[in-house]
Amino acid sequence: MLSPVVTVSIFQKQPDPQVFSAGQVIFEEGQPGDNMYGIMEGQIDILVNGKVVETIDTGEVFGVGVLVGVKNRTYTAIAKVDTKLGFLDEQKFLFAVQETPMFALQVMRSYSERLSRLQHIV
Repeated sequence: MLSPVVTVSIFQKQPDPQVFSAGQVIFEEGQPGDNMYGIMEGQIDILVNGKVVETIDTGEVFGVGVLVGVKNRTYTAIAKVDTKLGFLDEQKFLFAVQETPMFALQVMRSYSERLSRLQHIV
């Protein structure tokens, strides 16, 4: 399994991380999107139908679905605490996958685990 440190390092290579204050919405359920995110510092609450279903921490990734064929966001993401996020668009994601195959496995594992959890909730 790819460690959170390696995952974060991929996002640290990208310029201009985004900073969100505690309580700030990163994206909302149903919105289109074109970036996935990696938590460089902080925590994110994942909400479905307005209810927190998961809290994720530094080193974890989220928002992957829109890069792999899901048309709109399937959940809302809100900064639980002050948070710094790296992000990848489709081109940078494909480059990271090509350069670091273990990153692709970590992203797929994270995505499939979250999808499985969310299906049991809704």
